[in-house]
Amino acid sequence: MSSTLLEVTRASHEEVERLERLIVKDLQHEPTSNRERLFQNHRVRNMIESITTTTGKLIEIYEDKDNARKDEIAALGGQTASGTNVFSAFYDRLKEIREYHRRHLNARVVDASEEYEELLKEEPRVEFSGEEGYGRYLDLHELYNEYVNSKFGESIEYSAYLDVFSKPHKISRNLKLTRQYREYLEHLLEYLVYFFQRTEPLQDLDRIFSKVETEFEDLWEDGKIQGWESKGLENGHVSAQDSLIDLDYYTTVQELMEVGPEKLKEALAALGLKTGGTVQQRAERLFLTKHTPLEQLDRKHFAKGSRNIEQNGVAAAAAAASQKADSKKIALKEAKIKRLCELLNETILQTKENVEKKQALTYEEMEAEREEEEVQADTESDDDEQQIYNPLKLPMGWDGKPIPYWLYKLHGLGQEFKCEICGNHSYWGRRAFERHFKEWRHQHGMRCLGIPNTKNFNEITSIQEAKVLWERIQERQGVNKWRPDLEEEYEDKEGNIYNKKTFTDLQRQGLI
Repeated sequence: MSSTLLEVTRASHEEVERLERLIVKDLQHEPTSNRERLFQNHRVRNMIESITTTTGKLIEIYEDKDNARKDEIAALGGQTASGTNVFSAFYDRLKEIREYHRRHLNARVVDASEEYEELLKEEPRVEFSGEEGYGRYLDLHELYNEYVNSKFGESIEYSAYLDVFSKPHKISRNLKLTRQYREYLEHLLEYLVYFFQRTEPLQDLDRIFSKVETEFEDLWEDGKIQGWESKGLENGHVSAQDSLIDLDYYTTVQELMEVGPEKLKEALAALGLKTGGTVQQRAERLFLTKHTPLEQLDRKHFAKGSRNIEQNGVAAAAAAASQKADSKKIALKEAKIKRLCELLNETILQTKENVEKKQALTYEEMEAEREEEEVQADTESDDDEQQIYNPLKLPMGWDGKPIPYWLYKLHGLGQEFKCEICGNHSYWGRRAFERHFKEWRHQHGMRCLGIPNTKNFNEITSIQEAKVLWERIQERQGVNKWRPDLEEEYEDKEGNIYNKKTFTDLQRQGLI
């Protein structure tokens, strides 16, 4: 190794310079599609990692801990341990080179530039699920199932969850201190980091998180972290009383066992109770305090030399400190998740729009749309598109060129129609406005209002008008009409309730 150390150093510097030129050349090319942009970013990321690795090796060589580089430089100058002069060292090297070429007669010089140029044509393998649409949408279905099946979650639809998951501060603080919530938070953060690294490989996530942690420390000390500032936090410190597990959120011993053995042990120690036994025994002992005051508990449940929390202040302080540390870790993860959601805000909005769109499409329509997207991706040109002169911003025709201005005026494409049911979405031209009543956006809006999207509601864009018309249709169909035979109630001597028809039939038969 010592005889080629300087050559390795030279080759490493050359490799770094070549990779830097390739990065500049690659970034000068403007990608024409989202997929090409991903390939470009990942190629650049791989080249940056190669530069980092090579630079690390160069640093080791220059540090020269084993003096190998120093000895080689000395040997080139003829200063060898054996005392040979410059010419002897030169001829020894020449002999080694000739011997090498004699043994490798078929060796040829490889043009490194061709090998490096191939890196620009490389298409890195980036794995995305079908739901993620090659980085356009998030796939949070597993996390959604974990959320709705937990104690801290709510039974909501997936589209509503896309609005909720980025706002962990709205969850009750007592529910956040459970093991189940910590695991959910870890899984959510892990997925968002993984997705961000795949879609934005050139972003320095470590630097982003470092800034988040710095800001978090200042806010935590001031007690201004959203969701952790009021209850249980006084000037950044957790009080002893709030460090206990709130038993109001648990109805059975089995539910309390989910907190975990360590948390149960801390809560029992803070109350001066025995902390030994299995998880179930600890949970049962702590659950006794839900309905029974400490002074009325049997003495056998208390630890030696302790009767209540006042007599066990050391344990309470230790539990409070542990609780404060756990709360800080959870709050920091929430801060990182919020920051990632801010960076992925556009992707989250696109995901929600895509979910709402799919709810209004049939399976055949979704398959046709997916095939159309694949065809468009396959037929995209790798060459830069020529910029088209379009000062009036006219819509593009089938040939990729702006449509004639007379056609633009004929179809009234300069006329804007807004639909309140579609979330005040704008439609340009009468034709697009009439067609939108059968499209997914309007269908989803009508479904949210609980109104069937029939022909009766065509041309209606106001939510209030749609509700009034739906009430009139129901009245006309007799849905809201008073029907005494079915809705008028009668009560017998025993207190049983019947409608008028049933009561009359039973009375005629002499049963009541």
